[in-house]
Amino acid sequence: MLPGWGRNGRAVQVPRVLGTRTAWSTVGDGEFFCPGCGGDRNYQRLTGRRRFTLLGVPVLPRGETGPVVECAACRTHYGADVLDHPTTTRFSAMLRDAVHTVALAVLAAGGCCARASLETAAATVRSAGFDDCTEDQLGALVEALAADTGRFFGEPCGASLAIELHEALDPLAPHLAPTGREAILLQGARIALADGPYTPAERDALATVGAALTICSDDVTRLLATARTPS
Repeated sequence: MLPGWGRNGRAVQVPRVLGTRTAWSTVGDGEFFCPGCGGDRNYQRLTGRRRFTLLGVPVLPRGETGPVVECAACRTHYGADVLDHPTTTRFSAMLRDAVHTVALAVLAAGGCCARASLETAAATVRSAGFDDCTEDQLGALVEALAADTGRFFGEPCGASLAIELHEALDPLAPHLAPTGREAILLQGARIALADGPYTPAERDALATVGAALTICSDDVTRLLATARTPS
């Protein structure tokens, strides 16, 4: 409706002669992280058909639009790329798995799985969400990893372990702030330092972690030095 003026000087509504209207159809649904609500919400994936309207009545097709993602809570429409952002639940699982994988990689690189390293690693993994993780469980996993890959403890990060690190960290890195990426690397560094200075194999594993987290080599060097400084 367009504003107009009546005989008494008061504003009146004049019907819009021409316009457009979109008829939406649902083509999918699920759960996503809604930027507007700031949390996990249900969504509908919509496609639309646009039509010219004459006096509010659809008369001529004008083509398709979308797809868009509509939040079931706030009804805001977003581009389909909003689904690339993990839900809070999925993000927590990705972060938990990443910390667990980093801990195993550093322990495997460390060589002897000293008790101090196992204790630090287990505490780190528990804080990430694996509440029942124990030192013995991690030690058994590291031994199984070495047996499965045919590696010896203390060797530089092999291809299979590097692949596992990238599989765990590559999908996570784009959704972490720089401080979050650095925190994961520092956690691995503190596991390595729990039983003494870095070994060459531990440095190699941590460099692989840094690369997977898209941390440049200079910053990796700086962070590894920072982890050695008593707080």
